[in-house]
Amino acid sequence: MSYVNITADTFNDYAEREGILFLDFWADWCGPCKMFGPVFEAAAAKHPDIVFGKIDTEAEQELAAHFQIRSIPTLMALRDGIVVFHQAGAMMAGQFEQLIQAVRDLDMDKVRADIASEQQ
Repeated sequence: MSYVNITADTFNDYAEREGILFLDFWADWCGPCKMFGPVFEAAAAKHPDIVFGKIDTEAEQELAAHFQIRSIPTLMALRDGIVVFHQAGAMMAGQFEQLIQAVRDLDMDKVRADIASEQQ
């Protein structure tokens, strides 16, 4: 599967699914976004079992504001509806592949337990 364009109207449809979702917050005028775009798109083609979504921060200002996006590109990863990674800045292909593997390897039972203990 290649990447999908995500809007405020479709965000929950993707974010609430089980599995992995990578989000690329970007804008057309952003040089680093243009450099990272092909890396993101190549990863999307390489990992068809993961959803890769692009969010245009110019067109989706409310969604960008909701996630307090202050710098682009910003990469976010969700697994089973839980944000497990959130960082501004472009990545090289090798770095992104390491991140993808790290998100795959997460013990989600431990993540949920850690969240529950933090909320107490």
